[in-house]
Amino acid sequence: MTVKSKDARIGVIGLWHLGSVISAAWSRLGFNVTGFDYSEKVVRGLNQATPPVFEPGLATAIRESLDAKRLYYTTDIKDMHVCDYVFLAFDTPVDRHDGSDCRPLFKAVEDVRAHLRDTAIVIVSSQTPIGTCSLLRQELKIKNPLLELVYSPENLRLGDAINCYLNPGRIILGAAIKEAADAATRLFEHIDASVIAMDLPSAEMVKHAINAYLACSIVFANHLSALCEATGANIMDVSSGMKSDPRIGEKAYLAPGIGYSGGTLGRDLCVLARLNEETGQGAHLYRRLIEFNEGRRDEIIKKIAASLGNAVKGARIAVLGLTYKPGTSTLRRSRPFEIANELQRRGAVVRAFDPCVDYSELEKPPGFAVCLSIDDAVQDAEAAVILTEWPEFREYDWAGALSRMKGRVVFDAKNLLIKLNLEALGFDYRCLGVAKKKGEGVFYGSVK
Repeated sequence: MTVKSKDARIGVIGLWHLGSVISAAWSRLGFNVTGFDYSEKVVRGLNQATPPVFEPGLATAIRESLDAKRLYYTTDIKDMHVCDYVFLAFDTPVDRHDGSDCRPLFKAVEDVRAHLRDTAIVIVSSQTPIGTCSLLRQELKIKNPLLELVYSPENLRLGDAINCYLNPGRIILGAAIKEAADAATRLFEHIDASVIAMDLPSAEMVKHAINAYLACSIVFANHLSALCEATGANIMDVSSGMKSDPRIGEKAYLAPGIGYSGGTLGRDLCVLARLNEETGQGAHLYRRLIEFNEGRRDEIIKKIAASLGNAVKGARIAVLGLTYKPGTSTLRRSRPFEIANELQRRGAVVRAFDPCVDYSELEKPPGFAVCLSIDDAVQDAEAAVILTEWPEFREYDWAGALSRMKGRVVFDAKNLLIKLNLEALGFDYRCLGVAKKKGEGVFYGSVK
């Protein structure tokens, strides 16, 4: 464990979003990086600078490192034998109930452990339920007791992932022994951030706790927005006022919406809910948060139906946004996609547009019409529904949409268009957390 990190070679196992970003980031810092994945298709694409999922700036970063001969992708796990640090970077699969499937991590450890040099450090960056890393460490050391494993959970946001990885603010590092923590710290010192070291279970719990806290904030904001609608308060001003309190802060998750999705937050809530039940704790906060978030989908559909006079069946609805957040192409565990499917199931004629969605992820084509532009989606629509806050929807020519749409309803589940004053154009504009007052447009106060 005395490798000088400046001379270290880095391996990355698992090359979907997380692994692609990690490989690009470390090679950008000047390290030689070898990326491995079991999928020949994924590896072939990456060696041509085509990542398996869209992420702004990722393809360019990979191309630059490939051209500089600092980055190479392979399907031969034996190539990890030259690496001093090997990241396990699978985007841990989740089922439809947000449960984690850690089998890819255990398979990778089993496959790679015989090929690693004695001084190698395996760094788990995949999200793992608490206790998993200790088990992975045991598996790693079966073939070679000199090998060590640490946990450093990812801190990425889709749409800004490379910047997030290279500028994390702080790095959480879990290790079973001090020597392993010191060895990993020598690598991470090349990223401008403080390292907070602890044991493996504590590091895993930190990740669960952060995501559960964020999920709680989202559920809280949605409940608060409902009270604002009922009392005439404006959620945008309430949120702004709350964020002005330094104990809360400007980055707090306090915007109303359709609930969390994507799998990341839900996965950690599920872990804590299960732990709560298995250890016999009396409070059931985490399970209730999951239930509240699940119910949010039906609440949004009811609001959409109400905007159409409670007549969804047969209504032509333009759905704008299918990915769970802007800046990504994935539909995995996407709440907007779920809502679009449910509207279609309830008899609506759904025409959907998303500027970046990757339909190839789906096992079968969506049941609704896929449009190639906003104009196409809103043509003859009785309502336009905003489900993802892509900037293209804010910049769209809504005045021109009046001549295309059959109806005048714009239901904005992200409050993205709230400052555009669509009421003045003649739209029946609905958003979240702001009471609809007869004869009045939406007042948004001091929102900046």
